[in-house]
Amino acid sequence: MNRIRSEIWVQALLRRAEVAGAMGGVIRKGDVDAGAVLVRVCRLDGTSNFYVPARDMEGQRIWIQPLGPDPVEDARLNDYCDRRLEDDPDLWVVEIEDRQGRHFLTEPVEA
Repeated sequence: MNRIRSEIWVQALLRRAEVAGAMGGVIRKGDVDAGAVLVRVCRLDGTSNFYVPARDMEGQRIWIQPLGPDPVEDARLNDYCDRRLEDDPDLWVVEIEDRQGRHFLTEPVEA
């Protein structure tokens, strides 16, 4: 299976957000080829939704919300990201600013 480089995948995600009228950026750049990408959707009210990649039972890429489906306080999310980055320095952290909470992910998101 051919994998898309993390850097290209992130650029495509940010472009989808931009085309839809949202803003986005890279908070932390990880390994350009194979770093996992954490996606933070900032609702601009002190809360965010958060998505991390996973695999389903068939091995397909999906996204899960490890802190739950409801928006969480940004401080809690910052702590979570800091802990993950300590364990995996190759991680990317991407932030999308969207009051509607749209994530622009194309793969399935499971609650």
